[in-house]
Amino acid sequence: MKKVIFITGISSGFGKHASGLLTKRGHTVYGTVRKECATPDGVNVLKMDLTDEASIKSAVEEVSAKEGRIDVLINNAGMHTGGAVEETPADLFARQMSTNFTGTVQLTQQVLPVMRKQGRGTIINISSIGGLMGLPFQGFYSASKFAIEGLSEALRMELKQFNIKVVVVNPGDFATSNTANRTNILADNSPYEAQFNRSLSQIEKDETGGWNPEILARKLCEIVECKHPRNRYVVGSFDQKLAVVLKRILPVGWFQGIIESHYKI
Repeated sequence: MKKVIFITGISSGFGKHASGLLTKRGHTVYGTVRKECATPDGVNVLKMDLTDEASIKSAVEEVSAKEGRIDVLINNAGMHTGGAVEETPADLFARQMSTNFTGTVQLTQQVLPVMRKQGRGTIINISSIGGLMGLPFQGFYSASKFAIEGLSEALRMELKQFNIKVVVVNPGDFATSNTANRTNILADNSPYEAQFNRSLSQIEKDETGGWNPEILARKLCEIVECKHPRNRYVVGSFDQKLAVVLKRILPVGWFQGIIESHYKI
């Protein structure tokens, strides 16, 4: 069955690859961007800003009016900050949370009446392995993704009566534009400078050496077209999947030691 899909953040990375592939597979895809940019052929482009509630409402109304339904919502768009928690200014961590969490909530709230009326739907929330474990010098990014985790668990139970599924996808490291687009904060004469630079070198090494985002795009297509998708998909290397398992079974101190070693703490 061909579906009407609403996906955020198609200017690059996961969103760009997934929207293009879903369109090629015959689905009707509406993808959002904040500003004019190159997008995959055949995708219906919507101007929308996750920090602007009016633009969110307008985009959903446009899709609903044209198609009469929204079968799948993929909450993909987000931003990434780096730096010590102590040194991150309030306006920056507020923007991080507003984009990654509050915007996701407001978009979901606008789409849900459409899905309830049609008696079905699937919401796919793109979290991160960083939403399952706190990562040094990515504290607010992890916090925004932890928030997505809790929201998704609660929402899944609330929406069961309406035949609306909630799926969480936890990507590991992928070679996307995250590295180049991350906003890094380091104060002048920062006491964190040496440690931040050591950890950042590992973070960037992991990201630039990560998987091709097309792998995640193919997984998203599989989820969209699956009649009974799982609640969660962890998509990453063996080591990253192992870390998720170890976080669940090891004492807190032991697991923290593993993370500290990886990030050169």
